[in-house]
Amino acid sequence: MNDYNKKVLKYFLNPKNRGKIKNPDGVGMVGNPVCGDLMKIYIKVSKDEIIKDIGFETLGCVAAVASSSITTEMAKGKTLKQAMKIKKDDIVKELKGLPKEKIHCSVLANQALKKAIEDYYSKLPTSSTASTKSTPTKSSSTKTTATIRRRSN
Repeated sequence: MNDYNKKVLKYFLNPKNRGKIKNPDGVGMVGNPVCGDLMKIYIKVSKDEIIKDIGFETLGCVAAVASSSITTEMAKGKTLKQAMKIKKDDIVKELKGLPKEKIHCSVLANQALKKAIEDYYSKLPTSSTASTKSTPTKSSSTKTTATIRRRSN
């Protein structure tokens, strides 16, 4: 643990927003089979698309836990658009640095956050324009099938 600065150790020893949240609107899970880190980020989103609650579960090293914790703090209270703009470099900077071989932990935390946001968006009802776009595709494939059937008779 000597390679870690005080801020990283602080977030590892006293993580913020640790734990699963009840009825999340989005969940992002990522893992790295090489190092064995596994991260899950849960978000609760308000009607105006602000992250009003966020939690994480991380199985991993000091850097993985610290990266997850600080990422949740950075995203909480932000709009989904603002949270999507958080980069791994922002996470490392907020932690005042990570050992070079642990930078991937900030990447994982960033990916978990983005996946949680994407999961939230994937659960939204589809707009009427999206369903309209899929209707012609279905009918055109039906016409193609009908045309093929006529030709083979």
